[in-house]
Amino acid sequence: MNKVGLLVCGNSGIDYEKVDFPYEIIRSKLIIEGKEYEDFVDITADAFYEMLDKNPDLQISTAMISPGEILEKLNKFKKEGYKEVVAVVISSGLSGTYNTLKIVSEEVEDLKVYVVDSLLVTFGQLVQTYEAARLIKEGKSGLEIFNYLEKFKKRIRLFVLVDTLKYLVKNGRLSAASGMIGNLLKIKPLLKFNETGHLVPYQKIRTSSKARSRMIEIAKELIDAGTTPELFLGYTNNREYVEGIKKEILEYAPHLKITLHLLTPVVGAHAGPGTCGFGVIVNEEE
Repeated sequence: MNKVGLLVCGNSGIDYEKVDFPYEIIRSKLIIEGKEYEDFVDITADAFYEMLDKNPDLQISTAMISPGEILEKLNKFKKEGYKEVVAVVISSGLSGTYNTLKIVSEEVEDLKVYVVDSLLVTFGQLVQTYEAARLIKEGKSGLEIFNYLEKFKKRIRLFVLVDTLKYLVKNGRLSAASGMIGNLLKIKPLLKFNETGHLVPYQKIRTSSKARSRMIEIAKELIDAGTTPELFLGYTNNREYVEGIKKEILEYAPHLKITLHLLTPVVGAHAGPGTCGFGVIVNEEE
């Protein structure tokens, strides 16, 4: 049986999770006022959000991991005796990591790399990583895991509520296909990831309180439909706020398992402080 390795990008937030399986990680870079930081290594999420809270006009950008760094990780797998690697990466609709990894993986002989375009980020990508780890423990092959994840990822629904759209607009991470871009900075829209892995407007809402209420309403609708036994909540510098959302949902559905996940600085650089989100796994592909 071939050894199957697991590679994941840091945009999943796995650095901030407690996991019981081996993996290698590739991390995007955060550039603040011209200085480069590696997420979790050079700067933590709490430190980043505190910095941004004090100065909302910081010059922030991000850069994906270099081909050389990816190649180094793949060669490490090869040296450790792995014949196959499953890589779960940020949506190709948000980053070029997927395409770069596909190209670099072809340079490594005798190592088959199955690159999974998660079509998501944060906990939407993280849950796919957990599934990959589970299947590796069960002795599944790289191809079997890849084929499973290609179907599984289509069952994940991820919604995002941002406090301000200026970061998404500035960094070009929001699709304006719906024609919502007219007064972007004056609304509090609920966003979602579409089937191609792009973040798009879902509903136009005028106030933060109404957007929060609508997000909870959608969660309750999914619960009532019996589509999910578990719900994922993401937060930035607003854990207390998201804890409040968790409490309200649990009052409605005490049986539900709800986990909270911190959004990394690289993700937060695009979404902005005050961002939160929720995700579910539906029972069947719609």
